Amino acid sequence: MAHAQEIQLQIRGIPDEESVHEDARDEPKADMRRSTRVSFRWWTTVVVDMLMVLCGTTVATLLGRLYYNSGGNSKWMATLTQSGGSPLLVVPLLMTPAPSAEERRPAVSKMLAVYTGVGVMIGFDNLMYSYALQYLPVSTFSLVAATQLGFNAITSRLINAQRFTALIANSVVVLTFSAALLGVGSSSDETSSDVPRGKYPVGFVLVLAASAVFALILSLFELTFEKVIRVRTARWVLRMQMYTNLVASAVSVVGLLASGEWRTIPGEMASFKDGRARYVLTLVGTAVSWQAAAVGVVRLIMRVSSLFANVTCTLALPLVPVFAVVLFGDRMTGIKVVAMLMAVWGFLSYMYQHYIDGRRAGNAECHVCATRARSDAVLPA
Repeated sequence: MAHAQEIQLQIRGIPDEESVHEDARDEPKADMRRSTRVSFRWWTTVVVDMLMVLCGTTVATLLGRLYYNSGGNSKWMATLTQSGGSPLLVVPLLMTPAPSAEERRPAVSKMLAVYTGVGVMIGFDNLMYSYALQYLPVSTFSLVAATQLGFNAITSRLINAQRFTALIANSVVVLTFSAALLGVGSSSDETSSDVPRGKYPVGFVLVLAASAVFALILSLFELTFEKVIRVRTARWVLRMQMYTNLVASAVSVVGLLASGEWRTIPGEMASFKDGRARYVLTLVGTAVSWQAAAVGVVRLIMRVSSLFANVTCTLALPLVPVFAVVLFGDRMTGIKVVAMLMAVWGFLSYMYQHYIDGRRAGNAECHVCATRARSDAVLPA
């Protein structure tokens, strides 16, 4: 009789009680599988972006130091290489899918204001980095630049309403002391022969100022995506990067012409170590590397936050000083080792906070996966 009733229920399209329970048991498993797939996809794309930032930042910083070590002396030319590769982004931009008819389009006037304002800031920030890179050993430059994470924690809190936890505060304090330690020990720092003597304090102040401005720029990028653009596509990542860097390049070209440094470029090229070809390759390699790193940073800002993107930049800290010791003869003093370890500790503090947030979300994926899932559907790796 029970079997006959079950057959009748199935004929009528009404599930029996046992099948309902089986479906209910299967639903959590299906949700877990979907969550795992989303988490894996999200972390895969984030890791790709992080590799772009790490490789681009490391190579660009080393090539920038090589430019000065091999006879280059134009600050504005070094500044131009940090944004001059932006026209290369036209190629991937043309390869991205055209926007749909339903896609929201921000006002042109607002975007022009964003491109101009942020682009000018990038141009002068690049100039400060160029001066600092000439006045400091590349290992010290990289370690002091770690303070941008601390500055970004402040700007993210004020501009992007980022949570400021005890672990993030610890990261800020440790990185600040790391930079201060380098400043106190500057008098005993035996820099390489290619670094101007007596310019250490100026370079130290410039890289601190540039780090603060860079942190502000990242927060403004995040604010633009949240409040102005309001869409998360690969096309807008490339647009933001290309147009702001074109403005920054225009600032660099104006500075190059106004300062008269353009007159020294032919002689600089002729006297460059190993010839003109290496001069051109060094500048081109620097420009391409900076663009790769910048695109990765903007993508991370879209996927996660400006603070996460800045944390990724600090991950290059253990790499640049080691390569600088091998390539440029920078001396890895005890003070630099301690400062580097403190900087790494600051990075790990933030990453542990990120891990805790993910556990509190109640699943294996990062806590931002749910909020960024929609953007992942339109922003390919």
